[in-house]
Amino acid sequence: MKAMVQPSDATNQTVAFSTSDSTLASVTPVQGKVTAIAVGEADITVTTEDGGKTAVCHVTITAA
Repeated sequence: MKAMVQPSDATNQTVAFSTSDSTLASVTPVQGKVTAIAVGEADITVTTEDGGKTAVCHVTITAA
């Protein structure tokens, strides 16, 4: 996943990714790489370093 902080000239562009259920999907905190672990649904959240803004992406993991 990729997150873009707006405005593009904001002083702090740092964000962190997290998952609502690490038994279903993992996410690297800095890069935002999501890996499916088990079938189900999870939310991937990105939060600005200052905590002022968040965005959520709902993912559905299905069997191969």
